[in-house]
Amino acid sequence: MILVLQKNTPEPAIRQLLAQLALQNVKGGCVAGETSILLPLVGETWRLDPAALQALPYVQEARRLTPAYHLAARSTHPENTVVPVGDVRVGADFCLIAGPCAVESAHQIQTVAAAVKAAGAVMLRGGAFKPRTSPYSFQGLKEVGLDYLKGAKKETGLPIVTEIMSPYMIERFVEDVDLIQVGARNMQNFELLKELGKTNKPILLKRGLAATIEEWLMAAEYIMSEGNENVILCERGIRTFETYTRNTLDVSAIPAVKKLSHLPVVVDPSHAAGLWWMVEPLAKAAVAVGADGLIIEVHNNPEAAWCDGAQSLKPDRFAKLMGDLRGIANIVGREL
Repeated sequence: MILVLQKNTPEPAIRQLLAQLALQNVKGGCVAGETSILLPLVGETWRLDPAALQALPYVQEARRLTPAYHLAARSTHPENTVVPVGDVRVGADFCLIAGPCAVESAHQIQTVAAAVKAAGAVMLRGGAFKPRTSPYSFQGLKEVGLDYLKGAKKETGLPIVTEIMSPYMIERFVEDVDLIQVGARNMQNFELLKELGKTNKPILLKRGLAATIEEWLMAAEYIMSEGNENVILCERGIRTFETYTRNTLDVSAIPAVKKLSHLPVVVDPSHAAGLWWMVEPLAKAAVAVGADGLIIEVHNNPEAAWCDGAQSLKPDRFAKLMGDLRGIANIVGREL
């Protein structure tokens, strides 16, 4: 980071500023220019708030040269991070996560789990707690749904992925869930993120509805700053002016995040499109641009699904898609 000070800044003010920064493990020097004074800063500069620095006397500008998401940045961690979830190594192995939007019954989740495993999925997704726009919509089976997921895991051996809604459920999720999902609506629920950071459980962090890439990575930083580095990012589409699809899948975010961060990135084409027939081409595009995995909604009877049936694939279409994805993965040097 570089601070630009006014040309007439007195030396005592500069010394006081540097002393204050030293308390935050930041060191700096002083370079006099023709129109201003430059203070190059090194150390734990990611902890500094540029807006707060610019509010100080004599400070004209605070320029950040390194990202504020220090722990999530590739510049400080050049190698790709691999997050283990059971026997799956997300970031090294291409992972396919599949299952219904919501857990509806023990029979339903076990039927879908067996089908997606047979097709090649390595993890089972299913919503036990459902964040819904309307308070009158189906909110999930909650703890009963978690029990059904555990039963499906016992039957198939697939690690389970489900969304957490509240910090009060962390103890139960740590015990029962293999990959804890933070949904788009909770991406900036900072208290939840900090509590999840105190666990060592793998976290699937979905991008917020209108979050920038930097905001998304800063949300990951909240988890990592508390000690949990097992974070997987999930691009699930962002809200734009377009209304034809549920969201707009930001395919460009995948290579961008891979350049900026060392964390693995998976893509959710189901929530991006909201239309089952668009899931297949979007999934193929995600593999082609370098995603580390996919999370796809699969339902044995989408027409009667309790939520989001329109974006769910039937098991036979999912199996066909898996075959197509293997061909694309081979071209880009990945293996399904």
